[in-house]
Amino acid sequence: MGNAEQKMPFLVVLYQQYLANQDSAGFGNKVSETYTPGTLQRLLHHSSREVRRGVVLALGFVADYDANQTLGRSLHDNDRTVRMLAENAIRRVWTRAGSEDERQQLKIVSRLNDAQQFNEAVRIACCLIEKAPWFAEVWNQRAIAHFSLGQYTEAIRDCHQTLEINPYHFGAASGMGQAYLQLNNPTSGLECFRRALKLNPNLEGVRAQIKRLSHMLEGK
Repeated sequence: MGNAEQKMPFLVVLYQQYLANQDSAGFGNKVSETYTPGTLQRLLHHSSREVRRGVVLALGFVADYDANQTLGRSLHDNDRTVRMLAENAIRRVWTRAGSEDERQQLKIVSRLNDAQQFNEAVRIACCLIEKAPWFAEVWNQRAIAHFSLGQYTEAIRDCHQTLEINPYHFGAASGMGQAYLQLNNPTSGLECFRRALKLNPNLEGVRAQIKRLSHMLEGK
């Protein structure tokens, strides 16, 4: 514990410098020189919210998928800034499983989705899933493509597989809820939205959906 406490003030200094200059690369490099991802994860138990903010921000820059569970718990931190930083960080680490080549293939799928080239996104995602079936974010990106093509049953299957591999993936839970709504199944949709909000209580849009669907189903 003593070593962690000696290093904590420097982490806070790095965090304050980042807030002042917004130098992401510099912040990440300095953190990497001083802390391992494992040490950072242990510091998330600190009582100081500023330390936790710095830690979560740092994990978003330097951690890989091993930090998924830790960041998932930080989505429930009592400090709003920690929760917001944790959401950004966990989305980043979701893309950091697998080899460098597999990560690059995932980026291609994501860019194809952004460019609305959904059929090509499905094709490349299918190839990548064959090589790396444990890579949860690939399943999620294929679900996005299926959903955008109106293939809602396929999207639900892919979201379900995403959550089987990564039980902290609130995006997949929310996406599955949207797909169920498209299939006119609000009961299953509501269940998925509740799961998403349980994983990440900061999803205000999902919270509104839950309220709307609950009122609608209670009125039946």
